Amino acid sequence: MTKSERDLLTSTHWGTYRVDVENGRVTNLRGFEHDPDPSPIGPGIVDVLDGPTRITAPMVRKSWLEGGPGTAGDKRGSDAFVEVTWEEANRLVAAELTRVRSTHSNRAIYAGSYGWASAGRFHHAQSQLKRFLNCIGGYTGSKNTYSFAAAEVLVPHVLGTFRGHLDTTTSWESIASDCELFVAFGGVPLKNGQISQGGTGAHVQKDGLLAAHEAGVDFVNISPLCSDLLTQMDGDWLPIRPNTDVALMLSLAHVLLTEELHDQAFLDNYTVGFARFADYLLGKTDGIPKSPEWAADICELPADTIRDLARRMARSRTMISTAWALTRQDHGEQPFWAAIALAAMLGQIGLPGTGLGFGYSAMNNTGLNRTPINYASFPQGHNPVPDFIPVAR
Repeated sequence: MTKSERDLLTSTHWGTYRVDVENGRVTNLRGFEHDPDPSPIGPGIVDVLDGPTRITAPMVRKSWLEGGPGTAGDKRGSDAFVEVTWEEANRLVAAELTRVRSTHSNRAIYAGSYGWASAGRFHHAQSQLKRFLNCIGGYTGSKNTYSFAAAEVLVPHVLGTFRGHLDTTTSWESIASDCELFVAFGGVPLKNGQISQGGTGAHVQKDGLLAAHEAGVDFVNISPLCSDLLTQMDGDWLPIRPNTDVALMLSLAHVLLTEELHDQAFLDNYTVGFARFADYLLGKTDGIPKSPEWAADICELPADTIRDLARRMARSRTMISTAWALTRQDHGEQPFWAAIALAAMLGQIGLPGTGLGFGYSAMNNTGLNRTPINYASFPQGHNPVPDFIPVAR
């Protein structure tokens, strides 16, 4: 093994690793020495480099290769695939693009990929694909993401921006020093926080959690899964019925309102529309007070547990965390909207270590103490086709 082989580094979505090479072949990936919590996913790559499921050459469906478009019949999903050369694959793709453009226009080409693939900017699949298609007249694109499409559409109407808050979520350091109660709707699942788009250096989620716990921050895990919070956190687990987070948030807000625990001065200075929301909480608009007793049956949580949590949130410096998964359901915009309203009622938005956070441990960079910078990007050119398809409803 040469010195250059011993010093090899690779960066992936789930971490940076030292690469062991023998006779020109990768034999192991070792955790980067500057990463306090390396993901075990990385070394698994070694086993699949030459695995039986790896596709190492272009493959074309047999019926399509023999008969062209529209000849699959009932074989779609069961037809065999035939290996072809890269030269043949290029010829087939070029011919199809020419046929589709001349027959149906560039609007018939859907470039739905929106990212991930290889780490790094040049190897960013979206940039390469869309740059190429823009060179031949454009494409129908995708809109929003599978991660939190409902929040992407709704939150800008409530807070003015979504990505802006997402990219500058309160750091774990601030939570450890200034927060007292961390209420996690959807938990803080470390398994999700192993990754970040574009590459990961040091994993911060586990150390961030443990440091906050050691500093005296109390945690509440509101999730069907107890494992969505480390057992070392000694947190309270509220095993809520899936997809009923909004009912719980409304009942918490109801307690704050009826027991006069809300911050009316904050609401008057920084929000609009609270009077209408208050009428809804009290049941003046639909005859249904959103009380803990109302939410108890929906969420399958005791009413007294809900009431006690609302009081704890009011008397503590509280951070409300909403997992991205909360948006991946029918009416998925409602959990984020309700969480924002609940945080506004507490009046702690903007204070160190408190307020509202979107998806701690949804990715490793959430809560990272960093200054966002504009990274270099691969120019994609201009797409003259205005059409798009939302990736999620």
